Amino acid sequence: MSRRNRPPKRKIAPDIRYGSVPLQKFINRMMKGGKKSVAQRIMYEALDTAEARANRPGIEVFNDAMQNVMPSVEVKPRRVGGATYQIPVEVPQYRQLSLGIRWILAAAKSRGGRGMAAKLSAELVDAASGVGAAVKRREDALRMAEANRAFAHLRW
Repeated sequence: MSRRNRPPKRKIAPDIRYGSVPLQKFINRMMKGGKKSVAQRIMYEALDTAEARANRPGIEVFNDAMQNVMPSVEVKPRRVGGATYQIPVEVPQYRQLSLGIRWILAAAKSRGGRGMAAKLSAELVDAASGVGAAVKRREDALRMAEANRAFAHLRW
């Protein structure tokens, strides 16, 4: 497999209701089997429910949740002399968004409740207030990076 050329990043059009590119990426990631209209309905329903729960705009709840979940550092394994070390590295902006989306969706899917919209709205409200499984996942990643800070000099 050639690693010489990386394909260009695709431009994603903003979502139809709020004009937000990260929200559209979230909807695209949530989509199953090419059913974008179903994913949009679930997402907008979740944002409406989150708006009613948090008493502030749904897009604001979403943005706060994403900011609280996106990691700034992560650990990557690196082999040095037969031993594998966990090296803390800074996370690029596009990967921060990708990891945040992935973690919120995984936390919402594993949550109990009726329907994906209700589970997703509960997770978004929790993440916006700084609690929840997705925020815990970010804190675990930060804790792991802090514990392995001694190996930071082994970066590529």
